[in-house]
Amino acid sequence: MPRSRALRLNLTNATAAWGLLPKIARQGLEELTARYSLSVALGDIQYLGGRWYVTHAGLLRVASRDRCGGIQIFRMRELCDPASNRWVFKAVVYKSSASRGFVGYGDADPSNVSSLVRGAEMRVAETRAVNRALRKAYGIGLCSVEELGWTPRPSGSETTSHQVNSTKGNNGAQNGHSRLRDRLCLLIRQYRLDAGLVKAYAANYCGTAELRDASRDQVEAFINNLSASAAKDRDALLCHLNSYAPQQETRS
Repeated sequence: MPRSRALRLNLTNATAAWGLLPKIARQGLEELTARYSLSVALGDIQYLGGRWYVTHAGLLRVASRDRCGGIQIFRMRELCDPASNRWVFKAVVYKSSASRGFVGYGDADPSNVSSLVRGAEMRVAETRAVNRALRKAYGIGLCSVEELGWTPRPSGSETTSHQVNSTKGNNGAQNGHSRLRDRLCLLIRQYRLDAGLVKAYAANYCGTAELRDASRDQVEAFINNLSASAAKDRDALLCHLNSYAPQQETRS
């Protein structure tokens, strides 16, 4: 398919899926279409939170077109803990029979996977390892969707329905709550925060006795604030979080 037609199709499908894209996103899509022939319609890429992400299907399609020589996968036994569903895999991608191989590692446990795939941590870890190796092999700088520790927000009518639910006082139940919880867990891991202190801070921020009593909009506002604070000054955030530490009782 000519590149110009492929780009037009991608832009049309992207607009249908995610609405009118900003100029920088359209430019990014043009580059991805021209360089890697990634297809929106085939699910090769996703637009989430203002950024493009490649998918496992897209990476495999790139490898297939380039006549990938093979992929080897190894379970890192010393790093795995089946009892707690923690898995670590190593993947090696060979672009040709003469290739030395491109190595990628992937890990997964209940704390860094979406609630939608809980119980499938071993498969997630394997996919993440393969994705990282493929991205290295073919020079794809985009993070893959499967490497994210949260569930992507849906678009179109699904988003609208969740927004409607939140305005009815739904305190983030069902999928909406799961996505927010996953985003919060991702932030806690990314900035190495104390989960208990973050939970106490969140309840105070939302003005509720418990975080579960807060509305979805309140929780989302807190997550956005936490993300901005951590990115701006993590040390200041840590000091603030420490103020929520339980006071030690003094015995006479």
